[in-house]
Amino acid sequence: MESSRHSGYHNIHDPGFRPDAAGHLRMHSTIRNEQSGETASSLRLVLTLIALLWVLSDIGFYFLLPALGQAASYNENPIGTSLYYVFWVGIAVITFWPQYARWQRVSRWRMFGNRLTSIAVWSLAFIAAMAFLAYLPKLPPIDLQGVTFREGFTLPELPLANGWYFLPKSVEILFQQLLVVALVLAMASEGIRVGKIALYCGLLFGGTHLLLAFGDVPVGYVIRFAFLAGLFGLTIPYLILRVPNGFAYSYAIHWGYYAATVMMARIVGPEAVLTIIRSLFDL
Repeated sequence: MESSRHSGYHNIHDPGFRPDAAGHLRMHSTIRNEQSGETASSLRLVLTLIALLWVLSDIGFYFLLPALGQAASYNENPIGTSLYYVFWVGIAVITFWPQYARWQRVSRWRMFGNRLTSIAVWSLAFIAAMAFLAYLPKLPPIDLQGVTFREGFTLPELPLANGWYFLPKSVEILFQQLLVVALVLAMASEGIRVGKIALYCGLLFGGTHLLLAFGDVPVGYVIRFAFLAGLFGLTIPYLILRVPNGFAYSYAIHWGYYAATVMMARIVGPEAVLTIIRSLFDL
């Protein structure tokens, strides 16, 4: 039988086989190109899924809930809205589980390496949230009597938030955090620098908040909210990848923004707050 060397088929286990340097370079170049293409394709898929889930969840909130006879409101329908976002939290966890499974590998700290510290962070955040909710009813309400707004203006729910508002808002924040974390971990797994990841997260987090326009609120409100969300998005990758218990801090900052906004609105006073709102939104 004719040998493999003579037949034109090269067996790499054959002692007589000596691939040339150019062949090695071509082979490694092909492998690198294939891996690069797979990486880009994987990231595009993750980014597409994140955008899809975020858009669908917002569309469902503003259109599906009313179609089902449920008010699209955190204050008026806290239970229904909470259950709605619990559904999306489950969808996010199932969809991006491969990314979450890489968290330990790409972060600079061991997941719950110091359990006492993690328990302390979790407990303090919970105590702070409960203290805020206990104090909220004692804050002066915003009095809208005698106030006129321009046609088409809808006052955002946040300044009028009651204690129940923060039940669905807490679940929605968890959903949004899970989406951003999936993006951070997917990009970090491919060796992308944290600064570049922060830029992408800022653009994504800020851009998706433009969907608030579906809520019939002023354009100025949407733009300002998206801008602040974009700034916050820049910090998330550093918290997730560089800081122990960073996800807890990221969630607490996100939740705390809404709590601080309500407190400022109530403490500053109804008339002052309405004056600020009118000036910001050109009412």
